[in-house]
Amino acid sequence: MAVPMGETVKDVTSKGELEKELQHGGAVILHFWASWCEASKQMDQVFSHLSTDFPHAHFLRVEAEEQPEISESYSVSAVPYFVFCKDGKTVDTLEGANPSSLANKVAKVAGSISPDKPAAAASLGMAAGPTILETIKDLAKDGGSSQVVSQLPTDPDAPNKQLQKLIDSHPVMLFMKGTPEQPRCGFSRKVVDILKEEKVKFGTFDILSDQEVREGLKKFSNWPTFPQLYCKGDLLGGCDIVTAMHESGELKDVFGDSGVEFIGSNGAKVTEPGSGKGAVTESTGLSSILTSRLESLINKSPVLLFMKGKPEEPRCGFSGKVVEILRQEKVDFESFDILSDDEVRQGLKVYSNWSSYPQLYIKGELIGGSDIVLEMQKSGELKKVLADKGIIV
Repeated sequence: MAVPMGETVKDVTSKGELEKELQHGGAVILHFWASWCEASKQMDQVFSHLSTDFPHAHFLRVEAEEQPEISESYSVSAVPYFVFCKDGKTVDTLEGANPSSLANKVAKVAGSISPDKPAAAASLGMAAGPTILETIKDLAKDGGSSQVVSQLPTDPDAPNKQLQKLIDSHPVMLFMKGTPEQPRCGFSRKVVDILKEEKVKFGTFDILSDQEVREGLKKFSNWPTFPQLYCKGDLLGGCDIVTAMHESGELKDVFGDSGVEFIGSNGAKVTEPGSGKGAVTESTGLSSILTSRLESLINKSPVLLFMKGKPEEPRCGFSGKVVEILRQEKVDFESFDILSDDEVRQGLKVYSNWSSYPQLYIKGELIGGSDIVLEMQKSGELKKVLADKGIIV
């Protein structure tokens, strides 16, 4: 559902402007967002509705990468991210796309819910009004965060039933980071390419859009990482297993034995994958010289970070966060300041099909940006990838 930006939401363009807003006192809610993040766009619809439902609170929107000074002052390392202030002081924060939590935290700081009582999902209707409920239901229906819907049932098996329903929604179902058109990690991209090469119809779910599904599926499947590929409800595995099955021919046999539908028999158009990660087609418009230069830069070091600024002087909070993570993992890495070369900056977006920075590559393969790297570190997946690639022991 397309929801126009609320007139009561104000875009903050400087730290001085934000400080003036905070001096007004009362309830102030900040939404840190990024134009490339689909979850930010979805949550901004909820944010816009809430600004109408709570007219006495101040709703401010901050483009995180464009306002690094503000982002760093609130320790923002992923989007969407919300900060709740009362009388100039930070009283709460929220990371990720969770409409229910956002609505209830807004209601708390705006004074509509008693501060000595926890806000339950069931009270969302009273806290936020009918417009916000409509938006949340639409977001869940459209593949966005379904956390509000899944918190309402009292059946203890409801979360698992919802996950099974998602898994069974397509004969071949891929839970990935991002979408097939815009994968948010190299491993998800690889599995998408394999499925296209196998010419099989498949559905996908972006686990970055729903934290509850992301965490719940890890336990449900007893598989701690993503992507996860399912065929007729059965887990086949992640990127490494799917790649091995594809190369051996076993994957095609599994699809054939399961009776899944292939593309091409009815004349449908098949989009073939490129020859490996970052394959360049004529449609990209990149010259062979620039392509060669980008490939050389990417493979310059086993671990290469394309960032804004230098490791000693990061020019944005997201780049600084990835540098910090790599140092915490005790990884030797090299970097390239994309602010110093606009040709590389713009060309790499096309080459990698990744529209923002930083971009982290390991052994020539795109891992992702700040939010992906942070998530991988928290789950232990980053350390495993570094070990598997022989970067760390």
